[in-house]
Amino acid sequence: MDTLLPLFSIIVAIALGAISPGPSFVLVARTAIAGSRRAGLGTALGMGLGGLTFASLALLGLIALLAQVAWLYLGLKIAGGLYLLYLAWRLWRGASEPLTVDTSGATAGAGFGRAVLVGLFTQLSNPKTAVVYAGIFAALLPQEMPLWLALTLPAAIFCVEFGWYALVATAFSAGGPRRAYLGAKGWLDRMAGGVMAALGIRLIVESVRG
Repeated sequence: MDTLLPLFSIIVAIALGAISPGPSFVLVARTAIAGSRRAGLGTALGMGLGGLTFASLALLGLIALLAQVAWLYLGLKIAGGLYLLYLAWRLWRGASEPLTVDTSGATAGAGFGRAVLVGLFTQLSNPKTAVVYAGIFAALLPQEMPLWLALTLPAAIFCVEFGWYALVATAFSAGGPRRAYLGAKGWLDRMAGGVMAALGIRLIVESVRG
């Protein structure tokens, strides 16, 4: 049982971070409401793949190296902030445009793939999250990590990230949330864009302040 304790502890810590409101939550919820459940789940899958990437890099020790190379870490944080500002601009610009949803299924595959990529890039846009992963691993992993734990941990984190955001996508793609969104699309999109912009600016400001 003691050998399972590090795995459970890390899963709980990552889950608490995942459910905290942030750009990932805003993006998945908005995609599910404005697009479709399929698009929302695609974005959730991208979030899970981003978590898998961070976990794998942390286990390989690359995140620790990144934390020591200050200029590279600073550059990545600024780039992540700029990406969030770009998403905010896209939301704000499209706030006044009527919503069009493809119900024919002709572009379903392309829409799903694009949603996965947007989710992945959004998850990877904040290298601060990667350092948090590395910190959690350093604090909770045993000094001599068994092979089964090294192989299981990235998959478990993928399940946590994807599972949470899949729940968000499913909940927000229901009829009630969608009708509410259609009735107030303009200001809801601008509010989501404002939140995304604030998070991007915060990331950039934190980077400059060091």
